[in-house]
Amino acid sequence: MNKSIKKNISENRSFIIFILLMTVFRSSLADWNSVPTGSMKPTIVEGDRIVINKLAYDLHVPFSNISLAKLADPKRGDIIIFNSKVSNKRLVKRVIGVPGDTVSMHNNELSINGEVLQYASQSKTTKPSTATGYRQRTENLFGIKHSIIVSNQSTTASSFSPVTVPKDSYLALGDNRDNSIDSRYIGFVPRSEIIGRSRSVAMSFDYNDYYLLRKDRFFKSL
Repeated sequence: MNKSIKKNISENRSFIIFILLMTVFRSSLADWNSVPTGSMKPTIVEGDRIVINKLAYDLHVPFSNISLAKLADPKRGDIIIFNSKVSNKRLVKRVIGVPGDTVSMHNNELSINGEVLQYASQSKTTKPSTATGYRQRTENLFGIKHSIIVSNQSTTASSFSPVTVPKDSYLALGDNRDNSIDSRYIGFVPRSEIIGRSRSVAMSFDYNDYYLLRKDRFFKSL
């Protein structure tokens, strides 16, 4: 190694250490994730950068999905981020069923362990950007209330027969129920694929307005 390279490394040592520490931090502790689709609307919209808490469930080996220690288990209502092997993508969905739960859906109304969830209509309708005929409802997931978007017409995604969530797996759905690739298509989410949980938006860029920042979504709670 020549003297000039050694000098450059020496002069930039602090910066290099900072970059390495930030890389490890993002890999093991916290990160953010860009959301390119509307599968979680109206909770998460296209252009959101959501904060990922990578210590929500496990302490991982840096730069891997290998768990060193389990810290907690995902709960119903959690918004999880996972690396889906089936779809070969990183996905963001909401946990609906935990291990042992029996879940079914009829006309976009869920039943968990024989109990039909409560739903309420909302006066304000948020429609997917390229579709009409949708309405917004509030879903009460055993005390966790959140908004969902459903089609006014029954679709193949609107219903499914009872399924029981196996051990170390989760049933996860998008809040935009008729426009989401989730457990109805890719199956149960293995716990080993889950990398973290999100509870807030860091920032958001409006794809339909020259990527300008949406001021109302800075650190918005999910």
